[in-house]
Amino acid sequence: MRRLINFAVLLLVLGAGYIAVTQPENLPFRVPWQVQTAPALPQASPPPPDTTVQAGPLGRVTDTAIESLVARQSISIPALRAREYPGSKLSVVRNLNPGGNYSRQVISYQSDGLRIFALLTVPRGTPPQGGWPAIVFNHGYIPPDEYRTTERYVAYQDAFARAGYVTLKSDYRGHGDSEGTARGGYNDPGYTVDVLNAAASLKADPRVNRARMGVWGHSMGGQLSLRAMLVDPDLKAASLWAGVMASYDILATDWNPPSGEQKPTLDTLNRRYLRALSPNAYLQELDGRPLQLHQGTADKDVPYSFQKDFADDLRAARQQFTAYKYPGDNHNLSGNLRLALDRSVAFFKENL
Repeated sequence: MRRLINFAVLLLVLGAGYIAVTQPENLPFRVPWQVQTAPALPQASPPPPDTTVQAGPLGRVTDTAIESLVARQSISIPALRAREYPGSKLSVVRNLNPGGNYSRQVISYQSDGLRIFALLTVPRGTPPQGGWPAIVFNHGYIPPDEYRTTERYVAYQDAFARAGYVTLKSDYRGHGDSEGTARGGYNDPGYTVDVLNAAASLKADPRVNRARMGVWGHSMGGQLSLRAMLVDPDLKAASLWAGVMASYDILATDWNPPSGEQKPTLDTLNRRYLRALSPNAYLQELDGRPLQLHQGTADKDVPYSFQKDFADDLRAARQQFTAYKYPGDNHNLSGNLRLALDRSVAFFKENL
């Protein structure tokens, strides 16, 4: 079991508190199949078909075989693309006290047959031609039983709402009053499915311009945002803060290894599989949609090196991005919050 350090930071900004902690869950870092050379030896109890891959005549597992196996994993980009995301009408649950120039409501929508709750902000006044631009807002890990719709990321949504954006922050399944079971954002596709259905629900809302939609994500929400962009081409840009964005093979060895123990290592086959399973293997399919990255160098939850690794992957895929480094700042960028928010707002104004 990989241990993660529980971490809590209280951030008081614009009168709103927010707590973010590291996610205590395993990532899909075990190669879940056995390699057989051809011809395979008879077995009394053959492994399930989705956990076995046939090697070539020289005993080498081909890239095609690995890609086929990856496509059978529910968390993979191919598997997520094979699903449908109809979303639903945004149903008002209750009205909240408004912001300075926008309304605030707890709403619900449908995802995988589950009722998912969310916090919606809508600018006041006459919308621009085609409707308001919109941002799907993806929060980081918070213990699901502690999560409350109106107690997290309030100041963050406020910055975008004041700037004229519809924002929708989902309470992923199993969070707050949302139905379903919280199974985590890395091993299970559920949270990503909820994000994609949130985007579909916004597209169908007459107040929203579906041609001007982006995503914002923090920590685990950065990973969800990247997956959502790779599945839904209508998401035009993303601002990612302290995202868990390094490729899975790097996360497997470099993310909070057990204290006092030797750093884990991967053999070549395991590394090939994890690399292929990672969303980073599909970055070319962003097709030029821009990303903006923010991270502090003193982040105790997600190493700053992960932003550098992700930037290297984006360069290799020839995708456009801007990366900001905040010396000495923490996981929540609390020392540079206003600067980071201003940069994010300016980014969306330029790209949506």
